[in-house]
Amino acid sequence: MNWFFSLVLTVHILVALSIIGLVLMQHGKGADMGAAFGSGASGSLFGATGSANFLSRTTGILAAVFFATSLTLAHLASTKEKTTGSLMQDTVQSQPVSPPAEADSKAPQAPAETDSKANDIPK
Repeated sequence: MNWFFSLVLTVHILVALSIIGLVLMQHGKGADMGAAFGSGASGSLFGATGSANFLSRTTGILAAVFFATSLTLAHLASTKEKTTGSLMQDTVQSQPVSPPAEADSKAPQAPAETDSKANDIPK
């Protein structure tokens, strides 16, 4: 099952790169729109919409293959056995956690009173 997942993933990546290349090579329908203004070619502003050429057919076929491989990868990922537990359960803690008593010893201490309160009363 693992080799099948790797095969489908490889095909998926190659198809995605091929689609990117084909889309970048195609000539857009509105690319000549700036030159068409004022030249009386308003009927052919967005090009002919007749038959599709080789690049657009190939792009459509590769898009269908990309969709199929996406669904296959999703199905393979959902049927994989699920593990229980956390990803962090096998990690080793490098330093121990300091006890909270050390944090209290660093806190500022109130000054100790040496005189009695009787000396603070005004006469």
